[in-house]
Amino acid sequence: MNLRRQTRTVRIGSLQIGSTHPIRVQSMTTTNTADAEATAAQIRTLEAAGCELIRVTVPNRESAGSLKRLKQAMTVPLIADIHFDYRMALLAMDAGVDKVRINPGNIGSEERVREVLRAAKQRGVAVRIGVNSGSVEKDLLEKHGLPSPDALAESALRHIRTCQDEQFDQVVVSIKSTDVRTCLEANRRLAEQCDFPLHLGITEAGRPAYGSIKSAVGIGGLLLEGIGDTIRVSLTAPPEQEIPVAFDILKATGARINSPELVACPTCGRIDIDLEKLMAEIEERLAGETLPVRIAVLGCVVNGPGEASEADIGIAGGGGMGILYRGGKAVARVKEKDMVDALLAEIEKIRAERAQAEPAAKS
Repeated sequence: MNLRRQTRTVRIGSLQIGSTHPIRVQSMTTTNTADAEATAAQIRTLEAAGCELIRVTVPNRESAGSLKRLKQAMTVPLIADIHFDYRMALLAMDAGVDKVRINPGNIGSEERVREVLRAAKQRGVAVRIGVNSGSVEKDLLEKHGLPSPDALAESALRHIRTCQDEQFDQVVVSIKSTDVRTCLEANRRLAEQCDFPLHLGITEAGRPAYGSIKSAVGIGGLLLEGIGDTIRVSLTAPPEQEIPVAFDILKATGARINSPELVACPTCGRIDIDLEKLMAEIEERLAGETLPVRIAVLGCVVNGPGEASEADIGIAGGGGMGILYRGGKAVARVKEKDMVDALLAEIEKIRAERAQAEPAAKS
């Protein structure tokens, strides 16, 4: 994987976003924000799922009136999503939100954007400039003919220059499209021309099965190139379902690993152990585990030993027995019924070793 793109740092509440900080996962509530009780309940569900920044829509004064109460009840930063009426951004900042997301393409005028930026600078609030393929400025559509990667990148750079004119640098930028290729190319071009943190997402990706794949292709492709500082997987589903998908994309790309990665054989005629049962038990017993460790469970003699030895911990099994590997070396021979316990015991050894090594590394 390429080295991560170097950016400036943006503070969003208690978090810092940018290349020297973890890539953060966020989502958005689906409730009517004016219904503070329902919105707070969904926020709690998102927090429990591991969501690290939460965005709520603020289309009117009634919704803005809930923000202070929501902010007081949250443990993660609160983002106000603003479209059309810039005054809602001002009200949101007065209510204490940590960031406002505006789409300059539909906010009305450059002067209104500048007014939002001036207020954010005065209050110490971050701003996300969100460029969407569905709301590119008319002059850019006329110039490029369609919301192409060039049009999207030029739109984002135009708004970045406005931020720089206002001497405001607490800015995160996003370019989103429903088309994966357009989104990839636009973000690549933007990444080459600015050093602001980038928020990644494939907008309106769809239902969970296809939307997860589409998001993985688009977001994952950029992460593999070192691009991206915060992500959101947009699914037509309850928002808490987006969070594990987002963390799995980070894990699969090696961009951020905060739970074990499980590697297992595909089902085929060579498998000689009850692999599905083993994997189900391992997943169940590792629920909530945060140790970043790669575990391979292989069920045949063709690729099993080699692939098991490539993981931090691995089991290559067959005929009711398995070889336990640790760091590429065979360390034990175990019965199939004892495989899960053996794997978990090795995880605990790794945890203890890493905990012991941390103080030494700091000294």
